[in-house]
Amino acid sequence: MTTPSGAAVWGRAEQQDFRSRVRGCLLGGAVGDALGAGVAGLTLDEIRGVHGSDAVVDYVPAYGRRGAVTAATQLTLFTVDGLIRAQVRRDTGAWHPPTDVHRAHLRWAATQRDWGPDLRRKDNGWLAQEEWLYVRRDPTISCLTGFGDTIMGTLDRPKNPTARDAGALVRSAPFGLLVGWEPQLVCQLAVECAAQTHGHPTAYLSAGAFAVIVHGLARGEALEASVARALLLLGPRPGHEPVSQALQAALGAVRQGVPGPERIAALGEGRAAEDALAVAVYCALVGEDIRHGLRLAVNHDGPSGATGTLCGALLGTLHGETALPPAWLAELEGRPTLLELADDFAMEMTQGPALHSPTAAVSGWLARYPRG
Repeated sequence: MTTPSGAAVWGRAEQQDFRSRVRGCLLGGAVGDALGAGVAGLTLDEIRGVHGSDAVVDYVPAYGRRGAVTAATQLTLFTVDGLIRAQVRRDTGAWHPPTDVHRAHLRWAATQRDWGPDLRRKDNGWLAQEEWLYVRRDPTISCLTGFGDTIMGTLDRPKNPTARDAGALVRSAPFGLLVGWEPQLVCQLAVECAAQTHGHPTAYLSAGAFAVIVHGLARGEALEASVARALLLLGPRPGHEPVSQALQAALGAVRQGVPGPERIAALGEGRAAEDALAVAVYCALVGEDIRHGLRLAVNHDGPSGATGTLCGALLGTLHGETALPPAWLAELEGRPTLLELADDFAMEMTQGPALHSPTAAVSGWLARYPRG
């Protein structure tokens, strides 16, 4: 990884806008995840058979409650934790973000096999002490096997070379929140981290494209412009054609009439990463508001949780936290953790090294995000 340029100077209004977009990204992705969780694995006809002709319009119970999130949100949280740790470790000279993100995802993997937090582990930080994360919420097999040992997959030797589902894609929105980085570096980091579990080019390139789109939105750009930049950056990469074609199909579908399940079905079932990305982008583009966009994103034959997560992250980043439906936020599982982590990330990105010194005004930062 090439070191990005130095940090920008942040004004107060810019900090507030950035924090709103970070919160919107994480909360929006989780809301979309929760909206789709209760109908994951069902066809549209089956969803309508259970929930009526309008299909899902609100949270439905999943994992014994309304507003429950899946492994997609769990992994996204640990992605953010890894990115903060990478910034903290940068001061030491031992700076390699893919490694820090991999270590964070190994901490997630521990939550999938342990009964609860291991208080003896001083390098876990605060996130791995959150007891509500110690539940298994249908992670993909590729994520479990990719993080099943400590060996890190790389682009030269990726884990699970045939895995092309959306399991890496749905945890990749946080890379786009690195607004001080150039887009090509954001893409590269997301691609390298996706290859740690998903070695098929369409899976890791979808993750890179998604991160670039989020990056543009976090910088205040329009969604169409952000997609165009992602297409430009994908072009030189081997194996990009299925991802590029999926994004182009999403853009083209916007001009093909009233949005609905038929348009979504034409983009694919969403089981492959590039199809899930296309569905999410399309729904974010045509949604009249966040509610409408997310309802479109989860009411189809494909993996509703994945497409809901992706669409929610896009819309949340685009519009900010205040545009998210308050009723959905009120019932969202893990909302306090999501907010706390979002604010920590925004603080790290805007204040940086001032937080890392022993005399930092924010006490305990290095205990929350240890350098080890």
